[in-house]
Amino acid sequence: MIKNISSSNNLASNTHLTSHKSVYISTYGCQMNVNDSERMYSLLEMANYVQVDTPEKADLIIINSCSVREKPVHKVHSEVGRYRKMKEKNPNLRIGVSGCVAQQEKDKLLTALPVLDFVFGPDNIDALPSIVSELDRKSSENDKSKINYTQFRHRESYNIETYTRNPGVATFVNITKGCDNFCTFCVVPFTRGRERSRNLKSLVDDINRLIQTKGVQEVTLLGQNVNSYESDCGADFGKLLETLCANTDIKRVRYTTSHPKDFNEDLVRILAKYPEKLCKYIHLPMQSGNSEILRRMNRGYTREEYLEKIKMIKSLIPDVSLSTDIIVGFPGETEEQFMDTVSLMQEVAYETIFAFKYSPRPLTKAARFENQIPEDVKSRRLNYLFEKHNELAFELAKRYENQTLDVLVEKVEEDGTASGRTTHNKLVHFIGSQSLIGQIVPVRIIRSFPVNLRGELVQ
Repeated sequence: MIKNISSSNNLASNTHLTSHKSVYISTYGCQMNVNDSERMYSLLEMANYVQVDTPEKADLIIINSCSVREKPVHKVHSEVGRYRKMKEKNPNLRIGVSGCVAQQEKDKLLTALPVLDFVFGPDNIDALPSIVSELDRKSSENDKSKINYTQFRHRESYNIETYTRNPGVATFVNITKGCDNFCTFCVVPFTRGRERSRNLKSLVDDINRLIQTKGVQEVTLLGQNVNSYESDCGADFGKLLETLCANTDIKRVRYTTSHPKDFNEDLVRILAKYPEKLCKYIHLPMQSGNSEILRRMNRGYTREEYLEKIKMIKSLIPDVSLSTDIIVGFPGETEEQFMDTVSLMQEVAYETIFAFKYSPRPLTKAARFENQIPEDVKSRRLNYLFEKHNELAFELAKRYENQTLDVLVEKVEEDGTASGRTTHNKLVHFIGSQSLIGQIVPVRIIRSFPVNLRGELVQ
C-alpha cells in the first residue's frame, strides 16, 4: 500500500525520532541538488541523526536524484538494487528517494522498487524530519504502507533559511526555485515546479548570518534562472546583487544559472560596477549555436542575439571568463546545424563548457519530436565538440600565466598545498599555511591548465 501525504499536518510529530541514528545521502546532479542534500543533512542533524560515510553504516539511506538526463534515472534503480540485500539483513533500514526522479516517478518508483519506503520531491525537503518520524511510527505499528510526499506548494511563499553545517569559506544560497521557461528538452518545470523567489530582506539577513556565525566569505546564488529573480518588494536580480554588495560584508558573490534571454545590459553594468565583490565569471548556457534549433528548443533568442549579448558583456567586462551548457543531437539536428554550435563555441571562446548528448525526458515536448538522432551520431558529435574545445581551452588558459591573481583560499592540505579560486572561477594550487584560509591573497601563476592553475604566493 502506498500512502500519499497531501499535507505536513498529516505527518506524525517528531517525538518518535530516537537519538543517534545514522544517515547516508547519495547525491546526483546539479549544484542545487548538492545544496539540497546539505539541507537534508542539517535538518536530520537537528532530529538527532548523524552523517556516515558509507551506506553500510546507515539506519537511513536517501538517494537525492536528478532526472535532467536519462542515465541518472537508471542510476537510481541500480543503486536501490544494491541496497536490497542490506534491507534483507536489516529490516529496520529505511530507504528513500528524493529529488527530481522522485518528483517525476512518484508511485512508479515505489511500485517498481519494493525495497523503497518513501519518496519526496524537491518542494518537500523541509518535511523530511516529519517523514522519518512517520516511518518510525509506522514501524512500531507494523504498518507496511509506503510514503509518497511529492505535492507542489506553488501558492506558498518561498521563505527559507539556509541550513549548512560546516560551510567553510564558500557556500550555496538558494534565491529562486522552479522554472517557468519550459524549454522543450527540460523536465525541470515538471520536477521543481513553477518559479518562486525569496524575499530580498530575508536573503540579506540570511547571508549576513552566514558571514557572522559560520565565517562564510563567498556565496554562490542558486536558481534555475537567477536572472528572473523578483522579490515580493519588486527588487530584481540586479538590485539583489547591489544590495548584497552594499549591505553585507561578503567578500565574493557568484551565481548560477543565468538565461540568455534575461541577461541584459543593466545587469552587466552592475557586475562591472562592483568588480571586487561580483566575480568576473559568467555561465551563460547557449545550448545550441543554430537559430532554428534554438527556436525548437523554445530558448527565446537567436544565434545572433546571443552573440550580441556576448559582445556587450566583453565590452563592459573585458577580462570576463565565460562558460556554457551545450546539448548535441537535439531531435532533427543536422550536421550543418551541429557545426553552427561548434563555430559559436569557438567564436565566443568559452574557457569551460558543460556539454551533453540530448536525452528525451518524460513530459517534455522534444521527447515527442520526430527525427530523434541515433546514439552513435550523438556520441560522435559530442566527442568532436570536446576535441575542438580542448584545443581552445589550452590556448585560453595561457593568458593567466605570469599574472598575479587574487585567490580566496578555501583549504590547505597537510602537505601545505593551498587551494582557492580566482574571480574568474579558476582553481589555483600553491604552497601556503593554514592561517591563509578565508583570506584573499595574491598568487603569481606559474603554469596554467584548462581546469586549474599553479602558482606561488606573493609575499
